[in-house]
Amino acid sequence: MSPVRVMVVDDHPMWRDAVARDLGDAGFDVVATAGDGAAAVRIAAASRPQVVVMDLQLPELSGVEATARILAADPSCRVLVLSASAERPDVLDAIRAGATGYLVKSAGATELIEAVTRTSRGEAAFTAGLAGLVLGEYRRLAAGPEPADGPALTTRETEVLRLVARGLTAKQVATRLSLSIRTVQNHLQNVMDKLQVHNRAGLVRYAIEAGLDEES
Repeated sequence: MSPVRVMVVDDHPMWRDAVARDLGDAGFDVVATAGDGAAAVRIAAASRPQVVVMDLQLPELSGVEATARILAADPSCRVLVLSASAERPDVLDAIRAGATGYLVKSAGATELIEAVTRTSRGEAAFTAGLAGLVLGEYRRLAAGPEPADGPALTTRETEVLRLVARGLTAKQVATRLSLSIRTVQNHLQNVMDKLQVHNRAGLVRYAIEAGLDEES
């Protein structure tokens, strides 16, 4: 397999270079870097990274806005936020913009490499504690009842979606349900097609609004 194409966006040159070096040493193909949000949008369109490692506090254009614009132009791209902030508004704004994961800058190189790998597969990657924050906040904000006229999911699709909403990876879901990873991925794709969502974050939002993340 070809190495995952990664772009690193940060306005501090030494930090940006260090992250790019760590990822390159780990076998990723660092195709581009950028020092501000506006440049990130332009460069991403030209370099077509599979994963963008994105800071939030950027000149010209915020990391949240840059994330939204990059994903609007290329929905197949995935964004992992790497920020000094672990504040609730910053985390939630990033996820609403389409980020797949959120890591704080206190993370070590090993955690970063694992997070980029998971992000490249479309799996949520969060610093410990932040996944619960995101799930809890979306549950709190879900004001409406369960969708009455939503698309019909099979029992197995609902089981898979319920576990994904609780933060399990496809591999963990497969183990829990005694299925192959490919079968789980097929179920997830079927659910995304039925719900007309394009990424795991959309699945999680739907599941929370439907109460599927609650313990049975």
